[in-house]
Amino acid sequence: MADVEIGIGKTGRRAYGFDDIAIVPSRRTRDPEDVDVSWEIDAFRFDLPIMASPTDSVVSPQVAVQLGGLGGVGALHLEGLWTRYADPEPVLEEIASLPADKATKRMQELYAEPIQPELVESRIGELKAAGITVAVACTPQRTLGLAPHILRAEPDLLVIQATVVSAEHVSRQAEPLNLKDFIRHYEIPVIVGGCTSYQAALHLMRTGAAGVLVGAGSGAAGTTRRVLGVGIPMATAIADAKAARMRHLDETGVYVHVIADGGMSTGGDVAKAVVCGADAVMVGTPLAAAAEAPGRGYHWGVTAVHATLPRGHRVAVEPRGSLEEILVGPAHEADGQRNLLGALRRSMALCGYETLKDFQKAEVVALR
Repeated sequence: MADVEIGIGKTGRRAYGFDDIAIVPSRRTRDPEDVDVSWEIDAFRFDLPIMASPTDSVVSPQVAVQLGGLGGVGALHLEGLWTRYADPEPVLEEIASLPADKATKRMQELYAEPIQPELVESRIGELKAAGITVAVACTPQRTLGLAPHILRAEPDLLVIQATVVSAEHVSRQAEPLNLKDFIRHYEIPVIVGGCTSYQAALHLMRTGAAGVLVGAGSGAAGTTRRVLGVGIPMATAIADAKAARMRHLDETGVYVHVIADGGMSTGGDVAKAVVCGADAVMVGTPLAAAAEAPGRGYHWGVTAVHATLPRGHRVAVEPRGSLEEILVGPAHEADGQRNLLGALRRSMALCGYETLKDFQKAEVVALR
């Protein structure tokens, strides 16, 4: 792809978001009931290619259990309110009642409460007792400190997530997490991210990760691109990660799953993410609009409560219905924000593809 001249001495590659592309139907159509939207990562199979974003406004232990029952997976963040407070319900109520001009500062104070290691283990135990596939999340900075408690509780999947995660973090202040050593030392499958480029995705895949999250602050509650100037439109980021996956597969014979993280609000966005190369998607804002969501009509990410440089807002979300209605319907509005998986299934059927991996072969066109 040819670079565009930004100015004398500076060029840049043109990149595309979901609104900039459309999926092209092929010569064949298919019955939507014959479409398979399941996916597998490591030894775990899910009926729905949906991961709920590990944020306190989206995933509570109760939501994780319900999502598991529907066929998806919700990652509980081990640095959130659920491991800082034995009963976080009053805290969630307070956050929902805060005026907009005071929300960020007060949330920083609430999240300053220390993490309680015993709660880390008990929350994981609570999820395991429900019989679902248990996924938990933490940041790279806290992974080594929380690792003994996480591994003792034995979750099924570990998500190591930050705005941007690299395979080579350099620091003069502290010993950084060596992803390669960590992943190869422990048996638990690890999903890492975010990343936004071919090289970054390839390097993360070479650490031995089971999956790579693609995206950097592109969700509705994130302000990373505005605060830090960092980011890339999602369609291009996913396509680059897909290319990295193919190279890694050629080199090693190991398939690393690409999970699109952020920037998706409709079923059409989910379908475009898959066509660009995603095996599954991680969504936050659409699920924060569910009646069961712990955010009580608001959504915020972990970067929104950073102690010194917040990179997100507490945003209001319009209630859309139950978690089940948002994911698998039925929908009673034509806005694409309910029955996300029904839309994905029908998009695949209209284009004649039976599985998600087949759907990645679909043609797209650039609209602008």
